[in-house]
Amino acid sequence: MTDSAAAPAASLNLGRLFPLYAAQALATGAVNVSTILAALVVGNLGFESLVGLPSTLISTSAALSAGLFGALMLARGRRLGLGLAFTVGALGAVVGFAGGKLESLPVFLVGAALMGAAQGGYQQARYAVAESVPESRRGTALGALMLMSVVGSFLMTGFSHPIERAAAALGTTAEVFGWLLGGALLGIAALLMLAWRPLRAPGTAAHARLPLREAFALPGVRSTALALATAQGLMVTLMSLTPHRAHDMGMDHTGIATIITGHVVGMFGFGWLTGPLIDRVGVRPGYVAGALLLAAAALTSVLPGHAWLGVSMFLLGLGWNLVNVSGSKEMARFPAAQGVTDGLGYVAAGAGTLLGGVVIARSGFPALAYVCAALALLPLLSAWRAGAVGASNRQPVG
Repeated sequence: MTDSAAAPAASLNLGRLFPLYAAQALATGAVNVSTILAALVVGNLGFESLVGLPSTLISTSAALSAGLFGALMLARGRRLGLGLAFTVGALGAVVGFAGGKLESLPVFLVGAALMGAAQGGYQQARYAVAESVPESRRGTALGALMLMSVVGSFLMTGFSHPIERAAAALGTTAEVFGWLLGGALLGIAALLMLAWRPLRAPGTAAHARLPLREAFALPGVRSTALALATAQGLMVTLMSLTPHRAHDMGMDHTGIATIITGHVVGMFGFGWLTGPLIDRVGVRPGYVAGALLLAAAALTSVLPGHAWLGVSMFLLGLGWNLVNVSGSKEMARFPAAQGVTDGLGYVAAGAGTLLGGVVIARSGFPALAYVCAALALLPLLSAWRAGAVGASNRQPVG
């Protein structure tokens, strides 16, 4: 299960990347019905003070695995690494279902940790997509990958009522049954990797074999990592804790699924627009617009009414989209730094959800939202640095 030695495509061939796109849709659907609702499972088990723990475990496991999967993909190829990641995720989802069904918090948390480890690997599929197309079209290819995630999200939202009926038939809740369904979806994604033929041989990309210290010393790497980690941390923190707030406000499962779908639409549904736009105007406007939207998402989450939670989740997704497409387009040039950069994002997410739960317990949800709004402006530094690096690269040599 190693990659072929073919060179990157000379044109944008979306059909050849279909297995990656389909796997992304399945993985998004799996997350939509499992890990996003993990806080509700823990709360229903009677551990209200630990509702942020599953997300923290997921992020921590992803942080620890991202670098390992990144190194594996550089050495043995994207197909092996991604296939293994989806397989681990399928196993974790089944374990999580067993924990929820048996009302065993330790078993459920083991499943969550395995799901997190899997995400540390399969989220790097975006780099496999980016390196398969010319640099001038990477934003477009990444946008198409994001758009496929909407398919998975809408599919799971459309099946909300059948999921509830299936859960009742098994004597459990929809939040717990979603883990079993997620395992099936990730298993199919693993099989799809057998049908994908990568366009680049392992280790042939520029900067692929650089030591980590040298990779992060390259111009633009650290500022790109800052933007990606900030966006990931804020998005996961608010995405994980807002559904619990919605539940406390009286929103039912279908309502929570709806605002999560709105969030996913913001994250992925505008890839057809944001990807080509960033290809055209550059990453700096993407960083700036993304930072402002992330801040707006945090501020609107404290406004009264269910509708504002929906608006907040949508803005959160769209802001993340712009920063992520911009940062991923840049980071695709530095394979040696990709896994660790993703790991930093998961560290930020884990710390955010863990500390966020503490902040909510002591000071309320609005306090968390205001802190997130301030941190959301960090990608503005990345935008400034991107301009400085670009100007430096345009200087005549010698």
